[in-house]
Amino acid sequence: MAATRKRMLVMGRTGSAVPGIKELTGELVDVVSANDVPLPDSSADYMVVDSSEPGLMSDMQVCGMGLFSALPDGVVLLDESQNILWHNSTFRNLLKTDALLVGQMLQDVIKPADGTDLRRVMVPSNPGEAASLNVRREDRSSLGLRLARTTISLGGNQHNAMILTVRDVSKQMLEKQKQDAIYRAGLEMGNLAPDEVTAMTHEERVSLLKEQILQLTQEVLGYDTFEIRLLNTESQELMPLLEFGMDPEAASRRLFAAETGNGVTGFVAFSNRSYLCADTKNDRLYLCGAADARSSLTVPLTIRDSVLGTFNVESPGTLSFNQKDLDFLTLFGRVVASSLNQLQLLAAEKVTAATENSDRLRREVAEPSDEILHASTWILDRYIGHDPDVCERLHLIADRIRKISSSVGTVAPASDGGGMMGSSAPIRPPRKALQGKRVLVVDQDATAREEAHDLLGQMGCEVEAVQNATAACAMLRNHHYDVVLTDIRLSDANGYECFRRLREINGLVPIIMMTAFGYDASHSIVKARQEGLKAVLYKPFRRAQMLDEVEKAVTTPPPG
Repeated sequence: MAATRKRMLVMGRTGSAVPGIKELTGELVDVVSANDVPLPDSSADYMVVDSSEPGLMSDMQVCGMGLFSALPDGVVLLDESQNILWHNSTFRNLLKTDALLVGQMLQDVIKPADGTDLRRVMVPSNPGEAASLNVRREDRSSLGLRLARTTISLGGNQHNAMILTVRDVSKQMLEKQKQDAIYRAGLEMGNLAPDEVTAMTHEERVSLLKEQILQLTQEVLGYDTFEIRLLNTESQELMPLLEFGMDPEAASRRLFAAETGNGVTGFVAFSNRSYLCADTKNDRLYLCGAADARSSLTVPLTIRDSVLGTFNVESPGTLSFNQKDLDFLTLFGRVVASSLNQLQLLAAEKVTAATENSDRLRREVAEPSDEILHASTWILDRYIGHDPDVCERLHLIADRIRKISSSVGTVAPASDGGGMMGSSAPIRPPRKALQGKRVLVVDQDATAREEAHDLLGQMGCEVEAVQNATAACAMLRNHHYDVVLTDIRLSDANGYECFRRLREINGLVPIIMMTAFGYDASHSIVKARQEGLKAVLYKPFRRAQMLDEVEKAVTTPPPG
């Protein structure tokens, strides 16, 4: 048949119609009786059916009328050896070919890219059973195949055959590949062995995570212009963590989590909602990120509904992104957020361990330091006015002991080199008003003195403790203190006597008295109040109560 001639199949028992139609069509159409074609195929361009014999039309003849070719899926009839007996036009369209495929083997037509032998993997055993398989072809398209056994009637005889349905699953496979890649990224990102975690600094872990995010964003999602910012929960500022392809001015722009005035990024962090900007030129929220950006995607990085930051992607084309892109970026954003959270937990764990160590060291050093200070002050008290050189050396000893005590247990916040990852702050941030304040604690109970060292030391105070009123007076005579805390029950004086003696030495230093369960047999508190006592702590008191009273004492101006 000439390539330019159309083909017409004539259905029905009578063959007399064929010559008449040939006469009418001349050489323009190749007229063929369906009776002469064992298995009509979709290569026919026209169909003539003898309407007087509708009951005689076979299923294959109905197929030949083009009904199967209107289906969105490819339909193929195969013999037992998977040779193609018939197919609809959709099948040929899926394979992007105009060639007649009847007579060819399915394996040769599909051409799986990995060489999969379809005759081995797609063999349904019994009629009614089906086998399914997704096949990636050499042209990178993917086809979903479903093969079922059946029997067909031809010329009054039953024949075993197989029906294959075929559909294009390229998009679904691509989405599945992205999902698998994101899953693998979640396993890989920040996944370090215990010895690696121990060996690496916080800065090194952050740097490694940045490299992984950059690589996976480009390889998995295919984005080359993006920006990640982290939220500072105190200031609500979105701090730059990582950017690629963004305008330098935009990358360094200060943004805050706010409903307006801070671009799409600020809105997403404020609302905890993803945002698809289809046209940057006509979006009231959008602030220029990449110089040529015409559309963008922005998702919040969240852990248990808490916003850690934002992930923004930009593209030079309008309508470049759709809901699928947003879903994938949201999914990838969860992986990134999980990794960021893991780093923050590692940093917090490191600070917690350091804080616990500092508390332990402070407790171990506190008592011997107090004893040395007390002993040197006791000697100093006796040499003042007699031997200036000895006094100078004793002052030097006291200063050195204080420096050692204040430096022991100091926790330096970890830095990531750029203010990222929230800069691991101490778990118990010191009160600014108490930092550097020197506190004298007078209590004969060793546990009470230790607890005062712990609590006030954690807040940044320089704490020195003695057991009785005599030692307290010697310390106050020779050293400066911002506040004195004294128990009302001491071995050498009651609370009022200690209060009065301390006031004689320094009438301006604030004094706080402490008593257990309100016990005050000597009425020390009443007497001291009459002489200007301002604050009393009743044991057991809450930590905050003690800190509040000490802070009030050191920040209240002395009476004029």
